[in-house]
Amino acid sequence: PALLSSPDAEKTPGYWNKGARRRLELALALQPAAQRAKNIILFMGDGMGLSTMSAARIYKGQLAGGSGEESVLAMETFPHMALAKVSGAVLGGTLLLPLLETPLHPSCFQTYTIDRQVPDSAGTGTAYLCGVKANAKTLGLSGAAVYGKCRTTFGNEVDSILHRARLAGKSVGIVTTTRVQHASPGAAYAHSASRGWYADANMPKEALRDGCKDIAYQLVHNTDINVILGGGRMYMTPKQTADPEYPEDPDQNGTRKDGRDLVAEWLSTKQDARYVWDKKGLDAVEDDSVSHLMGLFEPKDMRYELNRNTSTDPSIVEMTEKAIRILRKNPNGFFLFVEDEIDHGHHSGRAKQALMEAVMLDRAVARAGELTSSTDTLTVVTADHSHVFTFGGSTPRGNSIFGLAPKKAKDKRAYTSILYGNGPGYSIRDGVRPAASLPAAEDKDYRQQAAVPLETETHSGEDVVVLAQGPMAHLFHGVQEQHYIAHAMAYAACIEPYATEPGCKAARRASHGTQCSPQPLLALPAFCMAALIVRG
Repeated sequence: PALLSSPDAEKTPGYWNKGARRRLELALALQPAAQRAKNIILFMGDGMGLSTMSAARIYKGQLAGGSGEESVLAMETFPHMALAKVSGAVLGGTLLLPLLETPLHPSCFQTYTIDRQVPDSAGTGTAYLCGVKANAKTLGLSGAAVYGKCRTTFGNEVDSILHRARLAGKSVGIVTTTRVQHASPGAAYAHSASRGWYADANMPKEALRDGCKDIAYQLVHNTDINVILGGGRMYMTPKQTADPEYPEDPDQNGTRKDGRDLVAEWLSTKQDARYVWDKKGLDAVEDDSVSHLMGLFEPKDMRYELNRNTSTDPSIVEMTEKAIRILRKNPNGFFLFVEDEIDHGHHSGRAKQALMEAVMLDRAVARAGELTSSTDTLTVVTADHSHVFTFGGSTPRGNSIFGLAPKKAKDKRAYTSILYGNGPGYSIRDGVRPAASLPAAEDKDYRQQAAVPLETETHSGEDVVVLAQGPMAHLFHGVQEQHYIAHAMAYAACIEPYATEPGCKAARRASHGTQCSPQPLLALPAFCMAALIVRG
């Protein structure tokens, strides 16, 4: 945590020397937590690049009444760090062995997909959840599958760590502020040649004829998921089924052409299961009364936090807490995936919406830390990719993160500190760029200016950060490929293909894991070896 500071204190060398000494003492005292993890929580900030994290830190501090720069995100208190590579070449050698031998270095992760230098959320989701690099826009499939080609699905399926954790006897859950059939959560359970096949109505006739199933169908039938919380009601019910929250709006009706009520099908196969569609229903669920909970709070994606109806829709913090309280009842532990859709705010060029989502994800990280223990829970925070978002302009200390740069640009017009490389914020009026102004730039729906005109702002290709605490968190270090994340988590919790590694038998016997020394990986099951093949 940051030292309490004041303008006068910061002017003295003693202030900085004392802070540095304290950090040195903490670093020297840091030791790898070598016991195996009982629980794993993976927080995914969709689109949360390093510039977004830095800006969110300042925004968090300013929301609390400070200047912002000295603020610290909850996720930034984690002792181990890595970066995931969005683009670049693969390094030689095996994946886990160097990390087990040298546990205390920072790391970096690449997030490119097999076919793209700058990735999408489907290909990256397959990487960090299933442990293999894949093609863009495909879910839960190896790189042999071709986008949009149903027949390439069969025989190329890869299972996620969530699926394997459930097979190992753990409870599993998904929390997202998107639709639960969206790319990131979809990679946890679906095998689809297209991320857009939300319901059968979204699929081409050829794909249906060839035997492919839509993502909503797979949500219910592929993996026994204990907790499912997010949006996506319309993909679960028959066409023209009125939405419970918006019964007078036909655009929110169910979309399924096959006549299936997937919510009813899910409930019929579970004991002690509940379905809810609003915050009141979620709050009424007693943690000890259910083993399975599905909550779908919007027809499509959930609303931005700044637009959220707090009486009808739960926040990501509230959903995360409910999920943990239900999942942690399992003596074998749990795996929980939590995603916040920072990405949509950036795509629309609305930085305030995006940064508020990042702040909310951090609040969920903090709440999860209060509900779990780092002695048996490995918590990982990362992003799938970044965005062409930046802030600069020599702004003074304490300047609003959404404020103006202190000097005008070459065209004699003001500009905001935050800018986008491309997107809908591009604007030329009467041959000139319009001047930015306050208070307009502070509005939640203000679109920061962009250099290149596009309908939606794009992802960017730089590395993203990975932060970790808890058992085996030291495995996250060095410059790594993004698919390594799934392998490190599986190894930490003795989940296939690492269930027979030294120390795992003792970990299974103990209620909270046991101390064990990381061992070199002498052999891996054949189905896992494909993920370790080095690409030149």
